[in-house]
Amino acid sequence: QVQLVESGGGSVQAGGSLRLSCAASGSSYSMRYMAWFRQAPGQDREGVAFIYTEGRSTYYSDSVKGRFTISQDNAKNTLYLQMNSLKPEDTAMYYCAASSRGAVSLKMRTVEYSYWGQGTQVTVSS
Repeated sequence: QVQLVESGGGSVQAGGSLRLSCAASGSSYSMRYMAWFRQAPGQDREGVAFIYTEGRSTYYSDSVKGRFTISQDNAKNTLYLQMNSLKPEDTAMYYCAASSRGAVSLKMRTVEYSYWGQGTQVTVSS
C-alpha cells in the first residue's frame, strides 16, 4: 500500500506562484510514475504532469507546459509541483497519484494510477 498526502494549496492572484508537495509513505519505492492531476468543479479529472521516478524524465500537459515544474526528492519521499504564472483557469483541486505500471499513457489516464491523495485546493483570482 502507498499513502499520499498533498499540501501547499491556497489562494493566489493571477501571475503568482505556489508549490505543491506530496508526501509518500508505505511501499512508495515500488512506484515507477508519480503524477499530478487536477479537477475543477463540474469537469473531469485531467492530467497535469508526471515524472518517471527511476529516470526522472517528465511530461507536461500543453496547458501547463513552461509554467509548471514537477520534481521529486527521493530522500524525503516527496513529489513537488512548482506552479508559476498562475492563471484563473488553473483553479482546481490538485491530486497526487502513483503508478507501478511499466509504462503510462501520455494522455494521463486516471485508471493507470492506483494510488491517490486526498487533494489540495488551488484558487487563482483575476
